[in-house]
Amino acid sequence: MVAFLTHPGDFFELESALSAQERKLILGLRRFLESVRPQLDDLWERAEFPTEIIAGLSDAGIIGLTWPETAPFPNSAEFRGWVSLELARVDASVATYVGVQAGLAMGAIGMCGSPEQRAHWLPLLGRGEKIGAFGLTEPLSGSDAALGLRTTAERRGDEWVLNGSKRWIGNATFSDICVIWARDLADNMVKGFIVPTETPGYSATKIDRKISLRMVQNADITLTDVVVAESLRLPGARTFADTAAVLRATRAEVAWAAVGAAMGAYEAALSYAKDRIQFGKPLVAHQMVQDLLVKCMGNITASLTLVREASRKQDQKDERDEHAALAKAFATTKARETVAMAREILGGNGIVLDYGVARFFADVEALYSYEGTREINTLLVGRALTGESAFV
Repeated sequence: MVAFLTHPGDFFELESALSAQERKLILGLRRFLESVRPQLDDLWERAEFPTEIIAGLSDAGIIGLTWPETAPFPNSAEFRGWVSLELARVDASVATYVGVQAGLAMGAIGMCGSPEQRAHWLPLLGRGEKIGAFGLTEPLSGSDAALGLRTTAERRGDEWVLNGSKRWIGNATFSDICVIWARDLADNMVKGFIVPTETPGYSATKIDRKISLRMVQNADITLTDVVVAESLRLPGARTFADTAAVLRATRAEVAWAAVGAAMGAYEAALSYAKDRIQFGKPLVAHQMVQDLLVKCMGNITASLTLVREASRKQDQKDERDEHAALAKAFATTKARETVAMAREILGGNGIVLDYGVARFFADVEALYSYEGTREINTLLVGRALTGESAFV
């Protein structure tokens, strides 16, 4: 039997359904994250990412779980969701780093790359020897990327020339490669390219003054006559539909991360309320505090069961856009409510980093918007429900 530590955010003990092998990996990850937790508030305040933990995350076996080239054992989308939850339960910035590295960068290469590209890049990224980024969003193009992508690619013999700009690109200040999505001037179709960040004409500038996910090293990217060999074009990325498939595959994991962040805030608030004495008794002995805790737990449990079903659909090869969209829209909305109630339980101390809730309170704002805003995901689900598109 594998010893397993549960946590108070999993009210129905749904995690106990994991296999012994899966539990062992989660437990190892949990121990590693607890060892780095003490430094996270200071790093968040300084807007620095602890690059020294990259090796530990890779050693934990969680980078590249999707691909046979890098997975430590065969696993499911549901299990990968639990990994995302576990990461975000300690820190959403760390979860975002993994989501970009293992989900978006490796996902683009794994889903759209050639066998040779997969064999070369996936193991390097999985071991953390190379860091990846995913360049889709632009200064003037976010939710409308399918139609509004302005970065261009022009083929010249056996090379491509890329020009344009990207914004909000995670990991980009220290990545070795960035998967750049650009519109082919010849056929107006969106294509993907593995761009080494040392390539002349490529530059990344850190975005400062953020109030959310401060540890994530988001960057503005400028591409000025960046020359990329044809061998670095992703052959399976022929239209934006292929880009969207990568996003769809990772969207449910963002929903899981939102549940994890809500759990982290709830658990910190519960611990605080047990120790904090007001009117002669612990906060947890007051009716209004219990009401808030129960509302938090209801949100977490409802979201957890929904994201689990979305991942099970993925495992059954029966997932549609609207399944991941509903999971992401609902879970991030409920996470936003939950971290606000957790902050409320702490009163004024809830806005101070020292008490374990403020970081989650701020970070969920970014999860609420990235990889598909609530509004866009709502329209995806609405189209499925009604048969009518309300996007324009």
